[in-house]
Amino acid sequence: MAMSTARRAVITAVLVAVFGGALYFALQGQQQARIGQQQAADAASTVVLKGLIALDVETYFKDERVVRALAAKKLPVSVLRVGSRDMGAKVVAGANPDFFFQSGVVAANQIVDAARKANLPATQMAPFHTPMVIASWESIARILVTNGVAKAVSPKVYGVDMGKLTELMLARKRWKDLKGAAAYDVGRSVLVSTTDLRRSNSGAMYLALTSQALQGDIVTDRATAQQVALKLAELFKRQGYQENYVDGNFDDYVSIGIGKTPMAFIYENQLVRYALTKGGVGADMVLLYPLPTIVNKVVFVAMNERAKLLGEALANDAELQAIAVEYGFRIADTDKFVAALKPTGLAVEPRLTQVVDPPSAEIMAEMIDTVAKEMAQ
Repeated sequence: MAMSTARRAVITAVLVAVFGGALYFALQGQQQARIGQQQAADAASTVVLKGLIALDVETYFKDERVVRALAAKKLPVSVLRVGSRDMGAKVVAGANPDFFFQSGVVAANQIVDAARKANLPATQMAPFHTPMVIASWESIARILVTNGVAKAVSPKVYGVDMGKLTELMLARKRWKDLKGAAAYDVGRSVLVSTTDLRRSNSGAMYLALTSQALQGDIVTDRATAQQVALKLAELFKRQGYQENYVDGNFDDYVSIGIGKTPMAFIYENQLVRYALTKGGVGADMVLLYPLPTIVNKVVFVAMNERAKLLGEALANDAELQAIAVEYGFRIADTDKFVAALKPTGLAVEPRLTQVVDPPSAEIMAEMIDTVAKEMAQ
């Protein structure tokens, strides 16, 4: 018997109600799930990323513009300053910071190696860099030129032959012994002031450069490392007291001057930042670029995916890169770095052509330990 029209209408209405209601509740459930996911994502984005950083970038992270920019990207950070060479020991499974931001590839490689041994992910990138330089004075630079140790590259910019300078220092020459030394006729030894290489990356980079100069190539084996380090140890011992951190060495250069610090081994960004902050430098302050030199990369090591986003922002965001230049760092855009310096009158070498890498972490550790033992005697 054919179903009546009225009955079909009733059945259809019931089915629509049932399935329509099911669809409604299904859509409601999906919407609630999406809201929950979004809330979870929003909550995760406000979780502070914790990092261990080197002294070099401490003031950068404290800059209010950097704080605001990272907050806007939902990448707020909390940082603690730790010595670069101490960071590798901080890699512990289950108890790591989100990121490390240390000075130098040697320290960065130690962290990555420690992470690999602990079966932890670690991604490296280098948002900023700065070459190792010798901060000096025009009168000192001219004496070095007269003695064939340095050459003028451009006004107030000099290149220093590291091989010849190392030989001069190891020969225990005094400034008054050099030709044309009337402007600095003093009895103190020709030495470059450094930080304590046992605690500071810049002091270790000086050892790396002088070892390359003495050996004629990068030191690659332990026996040579010990031999070279024994010869170079006196360059550190004869300096007397050395600061544990690089700002101390630089502060002596700018505050006490040529009498205490005729030559100071520093990061270029220190004098660049000083020039940008002060609006210039002393008329006789100059930079001597070691030939060759080491470019010190400030290496960011991300320990998770969100920290990787932070590293990418530091490396690629135009505002964050511009602020890095204000702190003296070089970025990928060399022209922007040079242009920022022009008003200050500080002359720099725009493009470095003679650059070497430091020895491996193991060889550096061998040389540092050898020098440290000699200094303790």
